[in-house]
Amino acid sequence: MQIRVYYEDTDSGGVVYHSNYLKFCERARSELFFKKNIDIFSEKTGHFLVTKINCRFLKSAKLGDILKIETKLLDIKNVSVFIKQEIFRDNEKIFDADFTLAFLKDSKISKIDKKLKEIFEELM
Repeated sequence: MQIRVYYEDTDSGGVVYHSNYLKFCERARSELFFKKNIDIFSEKTGHFLVTKINCRFLKSAKLGDILKIETKLLDIKNVSVFIKQEIFRDNEKIFDADFTLAFLKDSKISKIDKKLKEIFEELM
């Protein structure tokens, strides 16, 4: 997924504010489901909750930059997913993070259904 850095994403110096890298990753994860027309954000379907993040800020993005967010599956279990997301500017990695996501349905940790697992498995 590609995004452009807008003024609202930056601090007063035009540099992307650190928490916005996590927002960019969240948008890319959401797009995985939007592209498949799956409403992953309802209690009926269930949803994923971030339980752990380990991230590295390598270089700063700036106002106007075009960024590419790549998502890769590291592992998938019955109730959790482990992914790596990397952000690139002009093919240079500027950020990466490992995410642990738990699946919740009816506000309880639940088994991930086959259809949702397949979406993540396509990232391998």
